[in-house]
Amino acid sequence: MVIAYIRPDKNFAPAHEQLQLINSYAMTNNLVIDDEFVDYTSQNKRLQERSEVTKYFQSKIRTTLLIYDVWVLTTNMEDLIQMFSCLLKNEFNVHFIKQSVIMTQQSSVMLVLGLMDQLRQRVQNESKRVIGRPKGSRSNSKFDVYINDIIAFIKDGKSVSEMARVLNVSRSSLKDYIESRELKQVAFGSLLPKAPKDAEEQVINTITCPN
Repeated sequence: MVIAYIRPDKNFAPAHEQLQLINSYAMTNNLVIDDEFVDYTSQNKRLQERSEVTKYFQSKIRTTLLIYDVWVLTTNMEDLIQMFSCLLKNEFNVHFIKQSVIMTQQSSVMLVLGLMDQLRQRVQNESKRVIGRPKGSRSNSKFDVYINDIIAFIKDGKSVSEMARVLNVSRSSLKDYIESRELKQVAFGSLLPKAPKDAEEQVINTITCPN
């Protein structure tokens, strides 16, 4: 079973950007996505408050999980350790699209530590930034909750008018949303850069040690 897990955050990458790369990665690697889980839970919530997510993952075993980046799982290091441990215990193969690496039970300790340290660095850097929406980022849209349905409609060849009628929304607003989020490219495009041969080594080399 192949699962795409998306957790949008305005400070990192919104849902449409994650879906764009995940869909392209799946096409490039001949993977068929069986289920898409879009998690709108606040990034501030700890793992014990995300029962829908934990129950979902606990119900799966020997699953291929496609995610955009490490922070999608959590931005809390303690929670990340627990999630990594449980995913590997249940024999998940976790594909980190941005890093072009796959974490499995057979992965080196250094790869796992490298992924963890990337999250540590990212959270540390974000905490230093000025509070507010990052320059150039897109705000959330009321259509975000329909994003999986819209992508499925596009794949089925439905027109914008047909989609608008089904979703009971404005055609013009929906058209603008599809164009601004490049959802046609998400549904059919293959926009993923070629993965480097030394992707794991690159992750390990990002580890920083205290001075």
